[in-house]
Amino acid sequence: MSRTRNPLRRLAVTAAVALTLAACGGTDQTSAPTPAPDAAPSAPEGPSVNPVLIVATTSTLGDVVAQLVGDDGEVRVLMAPGVDPHGYQASAADAAAMREADLVVQNGLQLEEGLIAAVDAAIADGVRVLDLAPGLDPIPFEKGDEHDDHSDEDHDDHGDEHDDHSDEDHDDHAHGEFDPHFWFDPLRMADGVDLIATALGDIRPEIDWAARATTYRAELEALDTEITAQFATIPAERRHIITNHDSLGYLADRYGFEIVGTVVPGASTTAETNPQAFAALVDVLIDEGIDVIFAETTDTTTLADQLASEAIGRGDLDVRVVQLYTGALGEPGSGAETYVGMLRTTATLITEALAG
Repeated sequence: MSRTRNPLRRLAVTAAVALTLAACGGTDQTSAPTPAPDAAPSAPEGPSVNPVLIVATTSTLGDVVAQLVGDDGEVRVLMAPGVDPHGYQASAADAAAMREADLVVQNGLQLEEGLIAAVDAAIADGVRVLDLAPGLDPIPFEKGDEHDDHSDEDHDDHGDEHDDHSDEDHDDHAHGEFDPHFWFDPLRMADGVDLIATALGDIRPEIDWAARATTYRAELEALDTEITAQFATIPAERRHIITNHDSLGYLADRYGFEIVGTVVPGASTTAETNPQAFAALVDVLIDEGIDVIFAETTDTTTLADQLASEAIGRGDLDVRVVQLYTGALGEPGSGAETYVGMLRTTATLITEALAG
């Protein structure tokens, strides 16, 4: 469960300032200056409210959180657009930012492999951390995928917010039983928006976060309808796809695709393939007549290009590699600068590759 940040640090500062002002004020009323006859009385100062500070781990979550926070706080994003969350390593600046945050929002389910120790340190310092993916009905990887096994009990213990991990859990964090890439289902992300709004409400209850979440949910539901209509133009026989790594499971589950193979086995781009699996994947391409391999903008296409080349060399297929925005937002001008834009652009790229 989350640990609410200890407010004593801010309270101590406020108390110290109050005591100092009281000591300096004195009790001699005759020394106070007399206001000019025509001067308007100054308005009393109300209590100051610190703007909420949210740290989001990925660029995707950073945009989603920013849609809710608006001008009522600051959102710091650890990973810039185009950065692969699987390979990202925490810096000292990242650790410091998390310790200062009112709330850290992370994807969870071991997506941010290089942040686990830094997040645990922030929790130990009293920072509240919201793990989104475990609370959004995550889907398990298909049997046969090369992932380390975790029991259902371990999964249930995650809850909606971050639980402590043991050192043993950290040793096998590169893989997991459940797919962390939930953001490819905009309706699951809409549920995630509600979780973020609830967490923000605990920090700043005077703001109607629920109303903001409702507005954003409507936008995501409209996006789902748009993507559904777009994918409906893709014939059933073209809905068998191969991806660079196992990142499109939620998209396939929501919109009726079947992932028949991945270039890199497993959920992480840091995993390694092997010659036997690679050769078998060439056979899948040829046997099923698949002429598109979907790769990521955040990772090299070297292996995907090699797979396409070998399939071309063994058959009549003209296999091409299409890069999608999967793990991070795109750079300015890409059309994928926001979460909504990222999903819309990726859906368009997939449709253009398969509908023809």
